Amino acid sequence: MTTSEPRKASPFAFGLRILSSLSNPSYRIYLAGTIAHFAAMSMGMVSSPLLIYRLTDSKTLLGTMSLVSAAPMILVSIFGGAIADRMPKKKLVLFGLSSLAIVSILIGLALSTGTLNRESPDSWWILFVSSAIQGCIMGMMMPALQAIIPEIVNRDQLMNAIALNSTGMNVLSLVAPGIAGFIIGDSNFQAVYFTMAGLYILAAFFFLFVSAKGQIIASGNKILEDIQQGFSYISKDSLILLVLAFTLIVTVLSMPYQQLLPIFVDDILKVGATGMGLLMSVSGGGALVGSLILAAMPNKKRGMLLLCSGILSGIALVIFSFSSHLFLSLVFMFFIGLAQTFRMTIGSSILQGYTQGAYMGRVMSILNMQWGFMSLCTFFAGIIAERVDVQWVLGSLAMLLIATSLVFIFSSTNIRKTD
Repeated sequence: MTTSEPRKASPFAFGLRILSSLSNPSYRIYLAGTIAHFAAMSMGMVSSPLLIYRLTDSKTLLGTMSLVSAAPMILVSIFGGAIADRMPKKKLVLFGLSSLAIVSILIGLALSTGTLNRESPDSWWILFVSSAIQGCIMGMMMPALQAIIPEIVNRDQLMNAIALNSTGMNVLSLVAPGIAGFIIGDSNFQAVYFTMAGLYILAAFFFLFVSAKGQIIASGNKILEDIQQGFSYISKDSLILLVLAFTLIVTVLSMPYQQLLPIFVDDILKVGATGMGLLMSVSGGGALVGSLILAAMPNKKRGMLLLCSGILSGIALVIFSFSSHLFLSLVFMFFIGLAQTFRMTIGSSILQGYTQGAYMGRVMSILNMQWGFMSLCTFFAGIIAERVDVQWVLGSLAMLLIATSLVFIFSSTNIRKTD
């Protein structure tokens, strides 16, 4: 009698594995809310950099707008994480979404009334103020938005839930940037901002019905003591510390391309707002493929995949940086999106899977600080791009990313062995 071969998983079983977290009703509502939120964010990633560049024609101001959101995001994130560990995270998320809607409405009104326009050379300060306010809001909200997931789903569904969340957001990344670019056309920025406000309001409506049954509230008397305890906890856990360090470095070196993209689409590829939307949509397509792969994957070799995502991102960015052909740029934007989703999804799932519940908000706040440091790097990249070819600026960051990822691969055994 011969031993039968193991049966292969059917496509039906594969599909069930991808969608397993959707069996949780509260997670389905959470997913709908985050999709609406990310649709608005995706439109903002196209409209805000392009608007400031169209108003000022200044690479320095393009980079500086990232700086004015970076400092408050970094500072407020520290407090946002501690607050998220002391109160229901849902309340923080609702406050953040409502505030973002108000900011978008005010920018739309400034554009509609002519308060913000190219003929008023100093009106760009409005965008700078709004960027600083948005940095504060995101710093307060994002740790809670990320840390609430383990309170909604079981630990064995955590990576699937995060990957499905990325899948939904990446579907919007395929559509939202292109829609934003189409709406903008030559100058219709205000319509985009009003649309963003509506999406933020829709997201807040969904979150009203999210039920986080296993809410974990840390005890403590003083916020500063909670923050100190959070840093102490992270420093004593080598895996959490190394994963945070790696994701921070990769984000800082790989993500400035988004803010500098208007220079590429206007001055190098010469494809305008529509081309920028297309490039970001293709990047969203790569991210979508990556998130679907991760949603179906078991919790195996996650650490090594995280480290390899830095190599892939670096190689794709080097080629994109020096490309002057739209087709070649589109191809490697796909791989940039794929690598980005691997880094974000795997990094978050490892951190949320290995962090104690009472410290979840504070760990997520440190993870969220990566976007503030990325904006800081973008500021310096924008200044350098005034004097050095922007292709060399972005290409050099990408080469440094490859070198750093190789160092982590060969030296960080702790991450490499993590499932």
